[in-house]
Amino acid sequence: MNLEKVIFGFFIILACTLNFGFFIGDIDEPALHHPMELGAAVAVNLIATVLKFGDRTHLGATHLATSLVASLQLVAAAVFWMVHVYGQGLPMDGPSVSTVVSLSGGALLANFISIILLIGETLRQGR
Repeated sequence: MNLEKVIFGFFIILACTLNFGFFIGDIDEPALHHPMELGAAVAVNLIATVLKFGDRTHLGATHLATSLVASLQLVAAAVFWMVHVYGQGLPMDGPSVSTVVSLSGGALLANFISIILLIGETLRQGR
């Protein structure tokens, strides 16, 4: 068993599941989308992105691209949340949390693509 591949797969799957946990629920209900879960999703996605930097293959470049997209969208969602709550001093309302959740949904799609790539790579290695 290759420990490096285990750690790589762990962070890719954890990034997706944390993002899914934040995303799930009514899109305009702030109580269902906790900011700490968004923060954890951002942190783990950034770790997953760093882990993808060493691979110089075409598939590695695609992995990195999906991770960069997910990280960018999650960071944008977190910045929007922080500016709204702490910069403007406003509570999270339905339209505002909808924006954050929509950005997280885009990141979730990128995470799904990354997992599909990981599964395809794993199946190809088995042959």
